[in-house]
Amino acid sequence: MPDNRQIMEQRLATKLWITPQQKMLVRLVEMNGAELQQEVRRVTEENPALEESATSPAEHEHLDRDENGEIITETADDMLRADYKSEDDIPFYRTHINNHSADDEEFQPLAVAENSLIDYLTDQIAERDLTPKQKLIAQYIIGNIADTGYLQRSVEAMTFDIMDHTGYDISEEEVQQTLDEVRELDPAGIAAFDLRECLLLQLQRRPGTENARLAYTIVDKYFNLFTKKHFDRIAAALEISLDQLKEVIAEIAKLNPKPGSAITGISGDSHSQQISPDFIIETDGDEMTLTLVNTIPELQISESYSITCQRYATHKPATKQERTIAADIKDKYNRAQMFITMLQQRQNTLYRTMEAIMLRQKTFFLTGDTADLKPMVLKDIAADLDLDVSVISRATRNKYVATEWGTLPLKYFFSEGLQHTSGEEVSSREILSAIEKLIADEDKKKPLSDDKLCEILNQRGYQIARRTIAKYREKLSIPVARLRKEI
Repeated sequence: MPDNRQIMEQRLATKLWITPQQKMLVRLVEMNGAELQQEVRRVTEENPALEESATSPAEHEHLDRDENGEIITETADDMLRADYKSEDDIPFYRTHINNHSADDEEFQPLAVAENSLIDYLTDQIAERDLTPKQKLIAQYIIGNIADTGYLQRSVEAMTFDIMDHTGYDISEEEVQQTLDEVRELDPAGIAAFDLRECLLLQLQRRPGTENARLAYTIVDKYFNLFTKKHFDRIAAALEISLDQLKEVIAEIAKLNPKPGSAITGISGDSHSQQISPDFIIETDGDEMTLTLVNTIPELQISESYSITCQRYATHKPATKQERTIAADIKDKYNRAQMFITMLQQRQNTLYRTMEAIMLRQKTFFLTGDTADLKPMVLKDIAADLDLDVSVISRATRNKYVATEWGTLPLKYFFSEGLQHTSGEEVSSREILSAIEKLIADEDKKKPLSDDKLCEILNQRGYQIARRTIAKYREKLSIPVARLRKEI
């Protein structure tokens, strides 16, 4: 069945009657650098009329414009060294891209799993002393474990599925026993149904210290109080001091709430792969230079196909077989030519889009101060370039720009405007930054409620409602005040 994106493209094509060329351009514009490299590789492998130019540019060639506005190409190394007498004079930021920005948490890209969790668990099961029947059950259980490490179906449901698919007479007790075997595999905490069970499975493998025992008791018997941070009540129930409780909670904090991430790379704390920026913006005083990073080779039509097409254009094929061959060659030639043209249009569209963003957010690129971000929506850039909003949406999807202030996703620069008592319109990102700072500086024994945050921001001139504060706080993945309370 077609996925949602394919359905949307089909509907868009039907509604607007776009040509095959336009449909191809839409797809290419939406791709980021890595996706485009794969697409170029696929097309060149499928179409022998398309090949890399013998004078193909370096891998990190940049697309830029000269003083007349014409697109020019020059290697990154050439551009880097052109302005300096020697490599020792080149500033650090020009030879190093900082892939960690202050907004990494909010705009963290999906990590690519280098290893399969299923394969990792299957290899371990193969080494255990299990009957063929148990191994079959174990394989089915493993197949129902998400990348995070959690089991997605109940024992009852898995029992029914195995009997239905294999015809074996299997009891829930057998499935549960095999599940217990799977839960002994690495990483600890695997195949749990929920967070509480996941933490308990990990604590069972901890050394039998007093704090480890207390940690198990808290998760086992007082998990609801623990999640709500009712520390006084937990300490009273366990008859321990708050200082000791703090040590016990530190033990729990060492556990992995997503054990599968140890294998799949899914984590909320760090990048498992670096971001390759699609653009680079450099500043020199008040001047800015925009570069579109080109990671694809220069393509050209195969000389043999060009010669053959010319020959058939002047000497019409005589036989049916020759006409069939000529039609196939011409089709491949035309598709290759169209792909090269669409690639060029894609690059031009991306450059113009980033250029419009850069001009609207010039102050931010010069200062790096979030407060300097102007309210801006997709419609603004679409109006600047006389393009459809859907094109801008696709052009900014999963694209990143390297700046002196970090590597940022293009969606970072889009935000709605809010009114300030000064009469100026401020970016919602400025509000997000203000909320984040207030919460970072709060007294963790008495965290600020949404009402209090609203009151403080209103006093600073931001006209914002409490429900909007709650929405922005959730967008920042910050819990309510009660859950931010610390001992």
